[in-house]
Amino acid sequence: MCGVTSVRADANRRRILDVALAELLRDPEASMDQIARAAGVVRRTVYGHFPSRDALVGALVDDAAQAVAEAHRAGREGIADPAEAVARSILSVWPIADRYRLLVNLAQRSVAMEGIRQRLTPVRHECVRLVQQGLDNGEFTSPLSAEALAYVHEQVLFGLMEAVNDGALPAADAGRAAVVTVLASVGYPTKDAERLAAESV
Repeated sequence: MCGVTSVRADANRRRILDVALAELLRDPEASMDQIARAAGVVRRTVYGHFPSRDALVGALVDDAAQAVAEAHRAGREGIADPAEAVARSILSVWPIADRYRLLVNLAQRSVAMEGIRQRLTPVRHECVRLVQQGLDNGEFTSPLSAEALAYVHEQVLFGLMEAVNDGALPAADAGRAAVVTVLASVGYPTKDAERLAAESV
């Protein structure tokens, strides 16, 4: 009986998260009451899983970070060349980032930016490895260390998400723009970066 209850609770939690994401993307000021109504549950059920709105947003950020890590891994899998691995991982991650990009603004208000950075640590470590590989073999060139460049790349992606949110960049162009911008920051030739971006779609 406990197993059935646990499965039901997990299903309720997943439904609340899915509905909360949709509601918060539609209305960033959506209240816990609105989310509960949209999910078809009582307010107490939502608070039973998430003691505060910040906790709910934090759980959504956790989901986003996990999805980004999985997409990043899938995008670079089996690719030895660091530039191609960077390009493919960015293009693999971008649809996830695009889905959650409005959530980033919300998370910055309710989840400390340091918390977001911590959630992305595994992805950043893999970026350091790829960039270091490219620096070591002469494919990339930069006065910055691989560790510093990984932070630059992270902020480039956040910046492009903001640009899409504000209408300064069409969402359809953002994935390729991210590839070219990130590779440009490590001294990779622009024409080659544009080719990789086109080929990796």
